[in-house]
Amino acid sequence: MVQFTAAIIQLNSQDDIVDNIGIVEAYVREAADKGAVFITLPENTFYMSVPGQKAPPPSPRAAIARCETLARELKVWILVGSVHMPSPSGQSWNRSLLINDTGTIAAQYDKIHLFDVTLKNGETYSESARIVGGNEAVIAHTPWGKLGMTVCYDVRFPHLYRTLAQAGADFFCVPSAFTYPTGSAHWHTLLRARAIENGAFVFAPAQCGLHPGTRRTYGHSLIVAPWGEIIAEAEESAPGVIIAAIDTDKIREARAMIPSLTHDRAYGIMSY
Repeated sequence: MVQFTAAIIQLNSQDDIVDNIGIVEAYVREAADKGAVFITLPENTFYMSVPGQKAPPPSPRAAIARCETLARELKVWILVGSVHMPSPSGQSWNRSLLINDTGTIAAQYDKIHLFDVTLKNGETYSESARIVGGNEAVIAHTPWGKLGMTVCYDVRFPHLYRTLAQAGADFFCVPSAFTYPTGSAHWHTLLRARAIENGAFVFAPAQCGLHPGTRRTYGHSLIVAPWGEIIAEAEESAPGVIIAAIDTDKIREARAMIPSLTHDRAYGIMSY
């Protein structure tokens, strides 16, 4: 059995990266003061642009360096939900970073599934216009178990989580900036399903409230236990810190009761 305290930081990031860095630092310190040793941040941690913006986002390197310093000073692990890192194609990767308690980047994951949708209310998102998708699933080794790293829209692709679980993942991170319409319809269901299907903890730090260009995100950051129960939840539009005690025995218990990870079978498709 391994027990630890995890924190989720819910943010209302804007388009001033310097202001956002200061806000993140204050919340990380608050989480550490509350005993958290694993602290997670949402997608687009330090910068939320107007949807469809053509200009590249500002460099996140100073923001990443600040998190490295904080992790080293506070002796905590920090999951930077995502930052936009330049790629050779001229686009960016939407990259999630895991920083260990020595201030070193322990793992990184480039968001695989890109959010290209038009919603009923007329909102249009074309992430592939400025983001290049990753092509590798990532598992990171932590002191508490193996972490499967994902980002936002990935949550709609259950085979990614199954692949991670079959490779040994005990926890999933789903840092997100879910739109309000899709969040109100699907957020809780999708996250609970990924936990239940795989007998894994899910940490889902989210953006909330209004952002530049009248963009609105759903909030409701969650920590979900392997049996599917929500053990911590943030308010809809309030930035802040939520924490939960994590008991890794719950993973073993859930997988023993429903051992579906041992029941997967390969099969073909018959078409008539």
